Amino acid sequence: MSNLPGDAPLPQLIRAAAEPLPELDDPAFGALFDRFATAGVVLLGECSHGTSEFYRARAAITRRLIERHGFRIVAVEADWPDAASLDRQLRGRPASTQAEPPFTRFPVWMWRNTDVSAFLQWLRGWNAGREAKEQAGFHGLDLYNLSASIEAVLGYLDRVDPEAAAVARERYGCLMPWAEEPQDYGRMALSRGYAPCEEGVAKVLRELLDRRVEYARQGGESFLDASVSARLVKNAEAYYRAMYYGGAKSWNLRDTHMFETLCALLEAGGKEARAVVWAHNSHIGDASSTDMGQRGELNIGQLCRERFGTDAALIGFGTHTGTVACASDWGDPMEVKQVNPSRPDSYEALAHECALPHFLLDLREGVHDSLRHRLAEERLERFIGVIYRPETERWSHYASCSLPGQFDAYVWFDETTAVTPLPTPQREGAADTYPFGL
Repeated sequence: MSNLPGDAPLPQLIRAAAEPLPELDDPAFGALFDRFATAGVVLLGECSHGTSEFYRARAAITRRLIERHGFRIVAVEADWPDAASLDRQLRGRPASTQAEPPFTRFPVWMWRNTDVSAFLQWLRGWNAGREAKEQAGFHGLDLYNLSASIEAVLGYLDRVDPEAAAVARERYGCLMPWAEEPQDYGRMALSRGYAPCEEGVAKVLRELLDRRVEYARQGGESFLDASVSARLVKNAEAYYRAMYYGGAKSWNLRDTHMFETLCALLEAGGKEARAVVWAHNSHIGDASSTDMGQRGELNIGQLCRERFGTDAALIGFGTHTGTVACASDWGDPMEVKQVNPSRPDSYEALAHECALPHFLLDLREGVHDSLRHRLAEERLERFIGVIYRPETERWSHYASCSLPGQFDAYVWFDETTAVTPLPTPQREGAADTYPFGL
């Protein structure tokens, strides 16, 4: 505990409470996070999608939780069918029939980079030779890959129930013209004033779940993949309609879907199942302690706290400056941009003034309560996603937040570097070796 008075300058209080972190390749790095290993769900954030240190730190923490504490689920802010294709490789199972290689759609650098590849190489080594129940899975929580999810449901039903497959194929036929560009479906539904595919995709999911006992007997893992894929199709149909109305609805549909997928993974894993989640700070920090909550938006972190209480650990990540892999607009080529130094009225500026290169700040109640009280007052916090526009940073990348309300801990890297993307194969007919054999 600090001997500083509670009214000392905030950077001094933060420095006194901060625990310096070892280098990322030091085994002691992951050990500092053992305090969170009793949680059922550990959520690890990032303040940008293109920063190497955040990926490497999450990998180090996750390795520790898997090796020493029995975590067996790694759930990431990525599309379910893409991650499922890799998960089969990681656990030595038959290859996916997915038509395209995983993670070849924009933004490819988010999951197809050297840091993720290194972690997946390690995960495959961990799983090798272990029984299925001791293996760790790699799963996607997001809902964007509509076409591959439809393929997964139909492929499963073709194997276990051809009659149901024929019905599902007819119902999904409504969506197929828009499967590759589902935002066009949302535009069409808005212009017509009704949702032509809503009822059909909901029926596929409902009937799949109604037969869960029968289907699960023929392979629990395959049924999990099919049921999550069917839920994804249903939720994606609603998401692409909602995105044209603006407001909180589309965001809430997406984060609720990711939370439901996480819960499905925990349920399938049994009573002892525990998960690590990798997602952006905007998803894993409690939205009710940000201006997102004031707009009526919720997120995975908030839903986890409401469902699991203190059995969920929410850990945010931040930086002052450096470089980041990003795009200037959706669909644009990846660039490496310089990150502006943090604003003087932000949480990042307070952390920078501590003059420590990297540290862990424990924000749980009862640890540094004087500091928690001082930090609770809302300040600006930076959020860089796939898109980064330094020229409009104040308005496009900062939001008002309460740091100790959002997170149970905060991981700081004063200067960070961009991820290194891996080569991306052509969509048509190219061999894909990711993440192995590179």
